[in-house]
Amino acid sequence: MANVSSLINAKWYLGIPFNDTSNFRFQIAEQGEAILGDNLLAFQAANEPDLYGPHGHRPLTYSQFDFFGEYALLTQAYQNDTSIPIKNNLIAPSVSGTWTPESIWDTGFVEAYTQYLAYLAVERYPTDNCAVIFPNPNNPPHDPLQELPQFLTHQAGINLVQPYVNSTMLAQTWNKPFLMFETNSASCGGFPGISDTFTSALWGLDYALQMANSNFTGALFHFGGQNVSYNPFTAAPTNQSSFHQWTVGPIFYSSLFVAEALGQTNTSQVKDMFPNNGNDQTPAYAIYENGNFARMALINYMTDPTGAHDYTATIYVGGSGFNEDNGAPASVKVKYLRAPSVSEKDNITWAGQTLGGRFQADGTWKGDEDIQTVQCDQTQNMCQITVPAPGAALVFFSDAAQAAVDPAAPQTFATSIVTKTANTVTVDPSVLATSNGQGGKNRISSGGTSQGGANGAPGMSGFAPGFAALAGVLGGVAVFMRALR
Repeated sequence: MANVSSLINAKWYLGIPFNDTSNFRFQIAEQGEAILGDNLLAFQAANEPDLYGPHGHRPLTYSQFDFFGEYALLTQAYQNDTSIPIKNNLIAPSVSGTWTPESIWDTGFVEAYTQYLAYLAVERYPTDNCAVIFPNPNNPPHDPLQELPQFLTHQAGINLVQPYVNSTMLAQTWNKPFLMFETNSASCGGFPGISDTFTSALWGLDYALQMANSNFTGALFHFGGQNVSYNPFTAAPTNQSSFHQWTVGPIFYSSLFVAEALGQTNTSQVKDMFPNNGNDQTPAYAIYENGNFARMALINYMTDPTGAHDYTATIYVGGSGFNEDNGAPASVKVKYLRAPSVSEKDNITWAGQTLGGRFQADGTWKGDEDIQTVQCDQTQNMCQITVPAPGAALVFFSDAAQAAVDPAAPQTFATSIVTKTANTVTVDPSVLATSNGQGGKNRISSGGTSQGGANGAPGMSGFAPGFAALAGVLGGVAVFMRALR
């Protein structure tokens, strides 16, 4: 982690074990602070404690007050560990929705442990796909086709955020940042056909901006292994890594959109505009930076390849209706997040570029960047922006607003690790696909490839004509990592 942070601006959260409150193991905190330094943000202590009882990790009677008492044991042990110099960097309570955050606040939790708490946090998924992995008669499997419509409305994000609006207000009075510490489209890996499609990209950016509108400080979108549908990115399976690359999921594109929408000054303020009389299919957000109107995010959940359901947003900046001078610029820059339909899995573009389809991503953008310039009508004080169906538009209302988010040139980093230092012969896949191979009657002898084995490569006979050429490709293979731009 420290090596990654030395190359790119990556910072980390770590977790302290909470399963044995009679023997807290703080080695991860001790070593984490020593190794990561300023790149360590905080430690989560206790993850979804409201599920400890139902999941068999505590008695079924385990309550909010029991959790309060165990956190007292944690903070006492934490305070007494002289190998942990920083004592005010814990994250809690990270409840999942079985307990409300208010039921934790009512115990006096924040007041009692405020000196240790860096962040307040909750966790929430809109639904689950857990019955596939953990069959439960009380939780039958969900049909993805029936689940799909709930991800294609503005109300989806509002519903997720609404239970926490009171807590985000309280967090401000306590001067604590408030995190959505774990979320995504559906717990237990998401839904194929939803979580791995453009649907999740539109849902994710709307949900993220809705959290910002509701005073969340940040959010962490969960990901997992090879069989997980909601991953932002997935490595190629180990046995395919010599000819396949990574896969970037649709939800990753939403994080790129939101990162540029919020900018880099850490002064952004986000306002849900509820345009078109609050139309559930066409939400929009205004983003202010340093108190000034900087960007507008426009979303269109509809799918229509004919273009009939593209819509044109008319944006007024200032003007007599606000008792302000007209503020529409002569022109604006627009970046589009697009796909042919909400069911698209691979052909997703951000400003005309893509990170590649499945097993095709090497961390660099493919295609030419397309940032469109739209002329505004300063006489009428309006800018009209077309939003494709489906798609989203990020509108920059000044060159400074765009310059603040433009990335530097991409960099490529070589690793010090060398893999496959033996038996690394490679064959062009196109040649292999059309090859008939060599018949058994033509083999003079057979040999193994196990290094040092009785029939290993050095002892083979009958391959003299081609062996010199073969030996030339038995060297090491260097692995390269490219930073996403």
